[in-house]
Amino acid sequence: MRPPLHRPDPLNHACFHCPPSPAAHAAPAPRGAFLAALCLAAWLGGGASAHALEGAPQLHLPRTELRAGMYRIDAQVAQSFGERQTGLMHRRQMPAHEGMLFVFEQPGRQCFWMKNTLLPLTAAFVADDGTIVNLADMQPQSEQSHCSAKPVRYVLEMNQGWFAQKKIGAGARLTGAPFVSR
Repeated sequence: MRPPLHRPDPLNHACFHCPPSPAAHAAPAPRGAFLAALCLAAWLGGGASAHALEGAPQLHLPRTELRAGMYRIDAQVAQSFGERQTGLMHRRQMPAHEGMLFVFEQPGRQCFWMKNTLLPLTAAFVADDGTIVNLADMQPQSEQSHCSAKPVRYVLEMNQGWFAQKKIGAGARLTGAPFVSR
């Protein structure tokens, strides 16, 4: 569920997953396009971003165990730019107790979209202490942005309906290693 590039919004929010602006669709000069592609490839350094380009899901990220009350979550951790950019793109299924935890360097207004994401998901925007700030249900293949209600460092994506079925909402607290050291 990742866009091709990071694009901060005019208010200086970290709108990492917002769709590109219409200006981003303008055709660059051929030489400029080559240089831009070369720089982008060097900057991304391959790795997880190659999965998005190839249309393959990333399945081998590090994992951490989180808890939402009595419920256990086995979360893949997307921490680098490339890992966050690819996220759950191209994944056709995900076990009910699994999810993906996106970790950003600092709190910011995080926005996600679902381009190339095949599963309906719910994003939990999570504060440093593990408190869920807000939830957003997201539809597959949509470029609609879903943003945190306030600056957060973490976003946990689960299969859509997981939080609702367990009656977990804004104000609930997640626990686990990422939230202990802050």
